[in-house]
Amino acid sequence: MRNFGHHSRLATAIVVLGVSALALTACSGESAPAITLPPQADAKLPDETATLVDDAVAHAIEASASTGAIVGIWAPWAGKSLDGYGVTEIDGKTEVTADMAFRIGANTRPMTCAVLLKLADEGVVAVDDKVSEYLPNLVGTKGLTLEHLCQGTSGLGGYRANLDATFIQNPERVWSPNELYNDGMATHEATPGESFSDADTGYVLLGQALESATGKTFAELYDTYIFTPLGLENSLLPAPTEVELPDTSLHSYESLKVGGKLQCDAPHDESRLSSSMGYTSAGVVATADDLHAFAQAFAQNELFSDDAAKHQEETRPISDKAASWIQYGFGTYHYGPLYGQAGDVPGFITATLSDPVSGLTVVVMLNNSTAGGSLALSLAMQLASYASKLPAAKGQKAPSIDLPWSAEQMNEQVSDSAVCQS
Repeated sequence: MRNFGHHSRLATAIVVLGVSALALTACSGESAPAITLPPQADAKLPDETATLVDDAVAHAIEASASTGAIVGIWAPWAGKSLDGYGVTEIDGKTEVTADMAFRIGANTRPMTCAVLLKLADEGVVAVDDKVSEYLPNLVGTKGLTLEHLCQGTSGLGGYRANLDATFIQNPERVWSPNELYNDGMATHEATPGESFSDADTGYVLLGQALESATGKTFAELYDTYIFTPLGLENSLLPAPTEVELPDTSLHSYESLKVGGKLQCDAPHDESRLSSSMGYTSAGVVATADDLHAFAQAFAQNELFSDDAAKHQEETRPISDKAASWIQYGFGTYHYGPLYGQAGDVPGFITATLSDPVSGLTVVVMLNNSTAGGSLALSLAMQLASYASKLPAAKGQKAPSIDLPWSAEQMNEQVSDSAVCQS
């Protein structure tokens, strides 16, 4: 069982970030490939930047009607910050700490796609294999490949729109992947490979296919290919019946609409939640430190071969209306030069951004999902804008990071996403 204690938090940070190359041992006893991450300057952010960050987080907490947040910024050439903000529950007094675990939502998706690439490296599957090869009795998969599922081009609809109210009102209910898939398949949107969709159903289907291909659960696959090689001791895919977070003091909330009006005075407490409603699309639990290490390794293609990494470089527009600097790769968006994901599960909104060149990484979590993942993404982009301009620490060289947005624009987007304002 993985350790969620406070002392392991520091140990993991030292192991993963204090050196540039590590050789870790996998559960099987075999030596895992060396994971190379950028050396991290051991310095705090300048006071002026720290103040800007604190103000931005306070604004986002208020706009999202959250009681707290966890925010981390890692700028390898300049310094880092990782802090908890606010309190763990409504009218509570327990402060949020940076080592608390939370549900990472759509940040699960690149983990699932990283497993696919690792299995392809090992010859267990090929990315262009047909889904029907592994799930021959499942209807609605004609023409679908494993690659489509990570490209966001499955053509399947999402299941969240139809099921969200049930998820929120009955958070401990255990869902089978087939139930989620059937709902998404019923809202079929396009021919496979034809157009992009952010639908969660494809990642659930990928989870089913890879479990069938390997004979292993996805909890085992994440451990073998993601958590163990990166030393992520505080990450897991909980069993569907394990509904509590490792630190039960961190609560999370969402308000439902009744008659078109948000019930802000009676938010649902989503602290006890089955991972089955997210599964391999949104089911993983992690800490900000762990999520940072994964996001950085994934962006820098350190988890799989160079041939597999080429899939990440093949991007596509998400729509005709979206800005040209927003593209989709393989399980993750490309926002200008940064790779990232953002989303929500009942109770949490999360976002990560990471630069594959400089290693700049931002992780954001807020504990009220009413506003949706776009608010968390806007906050992460705002913080990335501040961090991209940080001066170099002694003996370091500052990179040139050209972001196609400003901190001010993202601050306005946080305001535009605000919910439950008096």
